[in-house]
Amino acid sequence: MIEDIQKTGEPDPNLTTIDKLRMLLDITKKISQSLDLDEVISQVMDTLEWLLPYDAAGIYAIEQDENGYVFKSKVIRGYRITFEQVEPHLKLGEGFIGFVAQSGEPLICPNVHEDTRYFPARKRTNSEMVAPIIVNEEVVGVFDLESDKFDAYNEDDLAVLQMLATQVAIIIEKVKLHEQLVEKKRLQAQIEIARQVQLALLPEKDPILKGFDISAYNFPTDEVSGDYYDWVKIFDDQIGVVIADASGKGIPASLLMSFLRASLRALAQIGYAPHIAFSKVNDLVWDSVEGNQFITAIYGFLDGTNKTFVFSNAGHNPPILIKENNEISFIEYGDLPLGMFPHKRYHQHFLRLDRNDVLVLYTDGLTEAANKADEEFGINRLAERIIEGKHLCSRELVDFIQQGVLDFSHGKTLDDDATVLIIKRLDE
Repeated sequence: MIEDIQKTGEPDPNLTTIDKLRMLLDITKKISQSLDLDEVISQVMDTLEWLLPYDAAGIYAIEQDENGYVFKSKVIRGYRITFEQVEPHLKLGEGFIGFVAQSGEPLICPNVHEDTRYFPARKRTNSEMVAPIIVNEEVVGVFDLESDKFDAYNEDDLAVLQMLATQVAIIIEKVKLHEQLVEKKRLQAQIEIARQVQLALLPEKDPILKGFDISAYNFPTDEVSGDYYDWVKIFDDQIGVVIADASGKGIPASLLMSFLRASLRALAQIGYAPHIAFSKVNDLVWDSVEGNQFITAIYGFLDGTNKTFVFSNAGHNPPILIKENNEISFIEYGDLPLGMFPHKRYHQHFLRLDRNDVLVLYTDGLTEAANKADEEFGINRLAERIIEGKHLCSRELVDFIQQGVLDFSHGKTLDDDATVLIIKRLDE
């Protein structure tokens, strides 16, 4: 229908109401089949000439710049000057366009020269009609027609213009939803890649150190997190052990963990003690990371000959030490998280691990796991669960702790990644 009428080259004054309805139907069909906003609104504007004769017309989107809301032309017809010269002067509430955008009500002006709201973008204009473009009860743009004739438009014309404005609103919303879906899929793909990279940074297998049984695991959520654990060989009878948690979630936290891993491994190879390594990493994080990101971490040397764990704690959860007689100790001394302040000093602490002692390092995703009543698992339940399963090997104890958290939360998904690292002193 549209193509047949447009072949004549000029508007047909004898179009019937049925003809106009058919043209509106054709526009609706085209909108339903397209995701090209510019193409559709150009088609709407070209069709409009056969439905509602005009001398100048435009479809404008409301956008916000540093000076407030302004109108950006999506498509215009009939202006001898470029609209770019006019746009900076049109803001919300100014002119007929600004009034309709602000009020959300359509407007017909039979004589623009008698209305103080009129903005003279075109000298020959004598009458004007404007309709809002509304998406989800919000005005996102306006549809404007101008005529060189006085009293060129009536209520029936306004009804047609409002129908066209509704069709433009539909394509705007459709394109917006499609763009959101595409962006969501893109982000999901990036998150999955980041997740795989994060998992690849974790150790492939448990370490072997004479006199100890060691294991760890990260219980992931659907998101990329900042949880991290690692071990690195220092000497034949000594390994470096680290567990950490970056503030926040997502890819930034994951990247921060990658940064920590590379830094600590490099400093371990040089031979820095944990407290010196933390001081240097703290300054690196402070200098390199923008915003309020920081890392809590525990880093220490586990000595297989002396059966000791020498470590530093940068604001991390207190380690739990379970003695052979089930005595519980929360090792609560520590210093500030990494990256909060520059030039901070970190201290070193010493633990002797007797036979059958169990030392547990963990992230707060474990203790903050909540049930449906929003009650947290907590550090005391964690300690009790360790005692209950301390006869198990470290790998089995990791699974036992995880199952305890799942039972407590009744299968509720964890809000944050949880990591646990078990160090058991063997009975030799």
